[in-house]
Amino acid sequence: MEEIVRLLGEQSLRFEVKTYDTSGDRDKITPISKIEGGDFFTDTIEKALLNGKIDVAIHSAKDLPDVIDEGLVVCALTKSIDPYDVLISKRNLKLDELPYGAKIGTSSLRRKEQLKKFRCDLQIVDIRGNIEERLGKLDRSDLDGIVIAAVGLIRLGLEHRITQRIPLEILKPHPLQGALAVEVREDDIEMIDLFSELDTRER
Repeated sequence: MEEIVRLLGEQSLRFEVKTYDTSGDRDKITPISKIEGGDFFTDTIEKALLNGKIDVAIHSAKDLPDVIDEGLVVCALTKSIDPYDVLISKRNLKLDELPYGAKIGTSSLRRKEQLKKFRCDLQIVDIRGNIEERLGKLDRSDLDGIVIAAVGLIRLGLEHRITQRIPLEILKPHPLQGALAVEVREDDIEMIDLFSELDTRER
C-alpha cells in the first residue's frame, strides 16, 4: 500500500492498512502449477472488499485471477518496478556457473520449464512460502539456489541477496511481474477516480 500512496503523491488520502491471509498464504503444499489463474492469492481479500470491510485491495498483478468476481473491478495496473526473475545462490554463482546437477527451488511451471530448457541437468524442485521463508529454506537446506521475482526482494529491502538478474532470453517473466493491481468495488466511483491516474493500460 505504501508504494501506491507514494504514486498518488499529493492526491493521497490517509489509509488504514489491513492485511489478510489468503489460501495461498495458508497452503504451502499445493503446487503453483495446479492453482495458477485462480483466486488462490486473492480470495479472502476480495471477499473483504465485496463485504465492505475494506475499500481498496492491492494485489501483485500477476496474482490476479483470470476471472474477477462480479461486483469488483481492477481500476489500475501500475508500471512494473522490475520485471526480472532472479537467482539467489549460496556460493554467489550465476546460472551458467552452477555445478552439474545443481538443485534449484522455484514455484511456477513457467520458470521450471524455461530453466530446464536452458540447462537440462538442473534439479528443479518446488519451493513455497513468502520471500523470507524461501530465503530461509535456501539457507538451511541442500538447495544450491532459488529463483524468484526481483520485485519481492526490492520491496523488502533485500536486493543485496540477488546473485543474478536472469537474462530475458533465458527466463521470460510473467507479463505483469513487478506491477501492482488496484481493485475496488465497481460502484465506488470515488475510488475509481482516485486511482485511475495510476493505470498504465492502454485505453
